[in-house]
Amino acid sequence: MLRKLKIYNTLTNKKEELTVLEEGRVRIYACGVTVYDDCHIGHAMQAVFFDVFRHYLEYLGYQVTYVRNITDVDDKIIERAKKLKISPKLLAQQMIESSDKDMAGLHVRPADIQPRVSECISEIIKMIESLIHHQAAYVTSHGDVYYRVKDKENYGKLSNRNLEDLRVNTRKTSSQHKEDPLDFALWKKDDVQDASWDSPWGKGRPGWHIECSSMAKKFLGISFDIHGGGRDLIFPHHENEIAQSESANQAPYATCWM
Repeated sequence: MLRKLKIYNTLTNKKEELTVLEEGRVRIYACGVTVYDDCHIGHAMQAVFFDVFRHYLEYLGYQVTYVRNITDVDDKIIERAKKLKISPKLLAQQMIESSDKDMAGLHVRPADIQPRVSECISEIIKMIESLIHHQAAYVTSHGDVYYRVKDKENYGKLSNRNLEDLRVNTRKTSSQHKEDPLDFALWKKDDVQDASWDSPWGKGRPGWHIECSSMAKKFLGISFDIHGGGRDLIFPHHENEIAQSESANQAPYATCWM
């Protein structure tokens, strides 16, 4: 018989008894490392925390599927690779190896699945196409794709922010190609070698937020039990994940947010 467990759910702002979509099984997605440099103490904290949590769930009797992504396509990776005069792909691989060594030194058990963004481009493109189909996203004349924030009902439910307050604080330097300053990028037009791919909208690379939504869906399904990460990711990253996932999949995303 499974033991009971209460978790503080950021989405509801209260402690709740863990409920799962499939009896006896917990599916977890937790944001991992963006590999532009060596890991720091924050990366270690995330890795240790969810490793301990995964072990405890197993102790309680649950079967756990834990996904921790690796962001190996990112603006910071491209910029640092330029400074080092190496390819973004080579830098990412070097930092992945460095991260693996650090985690092994902390005796952190690897996640069950550790997907890389570069290996999930087709899934990312497919999700963006779904968002465009549902009119939740649009393609600019420049070749970028943006998510329509203002059309998402209850946007801000995780971070407890409302659209009007966000709009007041929006910087005037926002892209002139956007319909609204709050819209965020799903696909960025670019042709950087080893960091760009062909798409229906031209050559480019995915935005940061769409990566996690696509990888979570690929390995855990359209709805799953727990989404985790650092508190600094609640807004905008996790808020945007919820919005685009619900719009693309027409279904709830994660039940509990840690």
